[in-house]
Amino acid sequence: MREFSVPPIVTVGDAANLTDPVWDNAEAAPDAVQFVRPTAAADGAGRAWAEVTCRQFRDEVVAVARGLVAAGIQPGSRVALMSRTRYEWTLLDYAIWAAGAVTVPIYETSSAEQTAWILADSGAVACVVETDAHATVVAGVRDRLPELEQVWQIDRGGVDELVTAGASVDPAEIQRRRAAMRAGDLATIIYTSGTTGRPKGCLLTHRNMYADIANAVPVLPNLFGAGASTLLFLPLAHAFARLIQIGVVQARATMAHCSDTTNLVAELQDFRPTFVLSVPRVFEKVYNAAKQKAEAGGKGKIFARAEAVAIAYSEALEVPGGPGLALRAQHALFDRLVYRKLRAALGGRCRDAISGGAPLGARLGHFFRGVGVTIYEGYGLTETSPAATANLPTGARIGTVGRPLPGVTIRIDDDGEILIAGDLIFQGYWRNEAATAEVLDPDGWFRTGDLGRLDSDGFLSITGRKKEIIVTAGGKNVAPAVLEDQVRAHPLVSQCVVVGDRQPFIAALVTVDEEALPKWLAGAGLPEDTPVERLREHEGLRAEIQVAIDLANQAVSKAEAIKEFRILPRDFTEATGELTPSLKVKRQVVHKSYAAEIADIYRG
Repeated sequence: MREFSVPPIVTVGDAANLTDPVWDNAEAAPDAVQFVRPTAAADGAGRAWAEVTCRQFRDEVVAVARGLVAAGIQPGSRVALMSRTRYEWTLLDYAIWAAGAVTVPIYETSSAEQTAWILADSGAVACVVETDAHATVVAGVRDRLPELEQVWQIDRGGVDELVTAGASVDPAEIQRRRAAMRAGDLATIIYTSGTTGRPKGCLLTHRNMYADIANAVPVLPNLFGAGASTLLFLPLAHAFARLIQIGVVQARATMAHCSDTTNLVAELQDFRPTFVLSVPRVFEKVYNAAKQKAEAGGKGKIFARAEAVAIAYSEALEVPGGPGLALRAQHALFDRLVYRKLRAALGGRCRDAISGGAPLGARLGHFFRGVGVTIYEGYGLTETSPAATANLPTGARIGTVGRPLPGVTIRIDDDGEILIAGDLIFQGYWRNEAATAEVLDPDGWFRTGDLGRLDSDGFLSITGRKKEIIVTAGGKNVAPAVLEDQVRAHPLVSQCVVVGDRQPFIAALVTVDEEALPKWLAGAGLPEDTPVERLREHEGLRAEIQVAIDLANQAVSKAEAIKEFRILPRDFTEATGELTPSLKVKRQVVHKSYAAEIADIYRG
């Protein structure tokens, strides 16, 4: 058993709550720009932005909170929020807290059944939706929700309705409710993505989330320092994006919201953030798109050399003496030819990024750092508020998820499971004592279900998921994530699911990236609209995927290597149930949907 602990920098007092920084900022720096809101540009030449100062944000929070009070929302009431990432999401979140209530996020892509479950299970008395489609979903299940009394719609003036209704409420009532809140009070119920079974509601207090971000901000000054800004595009229903939201307020940085990721590149170039956060799949797509563009323009060899130099340069940063003179010269050359253009895609000012939700991989980490955008990979779960570890400017080790953040202790149990302790640990699952008892022990340790290892300097590496370990017929334990991450690195691959539990060998189900396919088809002399279903046995496509399989197999022993694979007829999607809203694969669903494919692999 190995354990590593980092003492806290900030201890959250009993009287603190997450709205405190909003009020503190309004007093200390009333004219500082806290948020910018996108508006339609008058000349059609791009996005225009309207500034929201710290004082203005505080005042808007109070106005909406008064409306919630006028609607009968009581301290401790659960208020659901179903919307894309936009300024109103953040405004409503803080207003719900200021009214003493509890925010219950719902992914805007959730099905009617998922929405009904969360609203019913949480006992939400009110719900804010964004669009007509969301309103239709809620209306369709309203007869199953006897506790739901109010529904407001953002796109139909719901926020203005609340402000108007709140005019009759004394502003002092909001201050009274804020003063009555304690750090141990419930702030939010975040329902887990549900890769297995029904989503469980994670109970996070003001102290949980406040302690997490208050200790993270001081050790990430390059992200949350003076003049910092970010464009948030991940779903705010996810704890990862929510942490950045409260971090921006905590650090008095500036944030914009992007609700439509199809416009992400244009908005990044318009807003020009200093840092971004994302999941690894987005970074993979940025890399793949740049590589394909270079190859299409006849500059594939230049890009390949630039990539090799970027990785070598980043790796050299971790050895005594750093990059040599020749490597520095090559790096400077490719910075002018290649790297600058890649940074321009992020707006030109972005030098830092945060990645979480899934393993990034050392190759991508070194590539982006070599290009000039350092990706700080971290680790955590909804149950840990969510950030538990992170690579930091003062200590980063690519290929790991960093060291514990201040106030966090990481322990590796005898069976390799990662255990976490600290003020960031959630209070349990809503109305589910049995599930809570499975993961929280009496001493406050949270069992993550993930497997990992700690090195002597406290850097954590994730090696797999305890429940996902495959045991072959020969008794070999195989962690599928190691193989899957490597296979997904290939530009043509979208998803990979490794199978082989109680089978004689390891195999894989692979889906093709629909954005990368047309270019490959053109190179193969095939019509660009040829569906994957007609290509599953195509010799050329199988050869491409075999390259990815062979590279992945180099990372494991012969007994763990992928011996067979099948190309599936379509990609996994959230709509078909194989992906969670945070883009994690639901293995049980995939195994069930493609049971015939798996059986065929082992039939021989």
